[in-house]
Amino acid sequence: MGKRLVIIMLALIVVLAGCVKTKSDVSGEKDSGETKGGGGSGKVTIELLGTSAGEEDMNIVRDQLIKNGFDVKLNIQPDYGSFKAQRDAGNYDIALSSWTTVTGNPDYAVRSLFKSDGDNSNINDSEVDGLIEKASTETPDEFKETYKQLEQRIVGEKAYIAPLYISFKAQGINKDVLNPDTVRLAKSRAIAWETIDFNDAAKRDAAALITQQAIGSLTSLDPIKGNDGSINTLNTNMYVRLVNLTDDDQVVSDGSLSYNYAIGDGNKDYYFILRDDINFAKVADGKAVDTGERVGADDVVFSLNRAKDKDSVPDHRTYSLHESMKNVEIVKDLADLEEAKVSGGEGSILEALSEGLESEIAELVTDKTAADSSAGKYQVVKVTTKEAFPQVLNYLAHQSAGIVSKQQVESINTYDVAAFDVNKDIPYGDQRTVTEGATYDNHLYASGPYILVKKNDYQADFVKNPAYRAGSEFEPKISEVTVRFIEDADSSLSALRNGEIHLFNGVPETKYELVENDDKLVLQKNDSNAVTYLLFNGADREVAKSENLRKAVLYSINQDEFLNFYQGNKKKAYSTVSPLVDTGNELVADPAKVKEFLAEYRAE
Repeated sequence: MGKRLVIIMLALIVVLAGCVKTKSDVSGEKDSGETKGGGGSGKVTIELLGTSAGEEDMNIVRDQLIKNGFDVKLNIQPDYGSFKAQRDAGNYDIALSSWTTVTGNPDYAVRSLFKSDGDNSNINDSEVDGLIEKASTETPDEFKETYKQLEQRIVGEKAYIAPLYISFKAQGINKDVLNPDTVRLAKSRAIAWETIDFNDAAKRDAAALITQQAIGSLTSLDPIKGNDGSINTLNTNMYVRLVNLTDDDQVVSDGSLSYNYAIGDGNKDYYFILRDDINFAKVADGKAVDTGERVGADDVVFSLNRAKDKDSVPDHRTYSLHESMKNVEIVKDLADLEEAKVSGGEGSILEALSEGLESEIAELVTDKTAADSSAGKYQVVKVTTKEAFPQVLNYLAHQSAGIVSKQQVESINTYDVAAFDVNKDIPYGDQRTVTEGATYDNHLYASGPYILVKKNDYQADFVKNPAYRAGSEFEPKISEVTVRFIEDADSSLSALRNGEIHLFNGVPETKYELVENDDKLVLQKNDSNAVTYLLFNGADREVAKSENLRKAVLYSINQDEFLNFYQGNKKKAYSTVSPLVDTGNELVADPAKVKEFLAEYRAE
């Protein structure tokens, strides 16, 4: 979801005391707030910002703060746009926020949010910066202690955020139509459609899988230009990647463009041996057809080079995920693989890449049309990072690292990036080219299991790529997928229960019982990397200046009350790293500390 703070609309909450200002009201204006220190003995006022979607959470926070001696001004906004306008104007002390680590690695959970130059950071702390960089160079066996120290700095020592809870992921499935055993629910990655199957296999070519998502306006179908709820699932299923994540966040080659991958000694070189059984698909006369163009190493090099270049396209939104890459190249000489050693071992990269292959690696080829695994002719791509950075693999598993066609993208993106005119230039992946009507001119090339044929205001229609892993276990089971645009969770749940959709990814905790008690439905639930927390104003209020005031708010938070309210369907959090690394850190509410820090704040 570029490098941006995923303040999920459903997790932001606020209630208004007094007049709610509109976006136009607050532009260029900053409320001075009511939070004052300096010697007074009266109650400290805290303004809490959010949206109406999170009213329950807001009410719990408000009650906890009042119980600990604060006055609370609740500022509720009806939607994310008005919330963001209030936040940008500085009209808050704390804002209910959330972050989901969609790549399954802890670096993504902290870099954008807490590093001094992070796109979504309001923190400037050299010690935090150093710990983030140190952890990024370490393996999972090494970084646990570093992330523990980072969490303690962010929460316990400086109180930059106040954690509330970790959410679960859940989806409802119509078990009368779909085989639930074929529907995956991953902790991080978006749902994969290719494994899903009907109970009646005869329906595979006769009926569509019907699912939903909340957002109908698509950011971009160019994978590097979007990282949000409008396209994450869509682009995940349209573009193959070098590696994938399992449902519990392990990096694997299964279902990817690579037979195998290997990490070189020093954790800076990453090698991928490519499959030769995937072609790009395009749309002709409303159907997906095989272009005859193989997905190959030149496409990988092109795709990753543009992913790591912030100036490769206008409005590049995922550059920060890929800036760790220094070089991407096609390996030409087998001797290079024989001489290079694997990380933490004595074996060669050649041996590691050869594991499980049907044919021995006899030759490396640079021309993708010459690759023939049955004859031992393979393509290998090498990615070199600027510093040792094992977590680069998680970013390569993200939808933004999807492999596009070099030939097709270059033929579409003929404009001057520096002089790009959004009203005149139509870049690759623009939703206007797939929207029904006069502008429809579908130019997409898909390397993944499905391709988007067309969309309108109500749904998007996909068909399977006929040249994607044909005859293998990864060939898509269902030929057509329809994604309905249904804005709110209640309407999506109603559509599921009425049989209008077959799958609802995102069932809220308060609706679990409705799904579980419906005879035709089944509820799938899994851990997630979604953390909800309070974000302090970092510039305009007393909380920005006073560590004591922030700590008084922090130790007012009792996470047990959230767990009780959600009937155990939440977990305790300490930071955005909590779902990914068990550091042992825990926030314990402490009214005595609240009084102590408030007294120190008043004495400042």
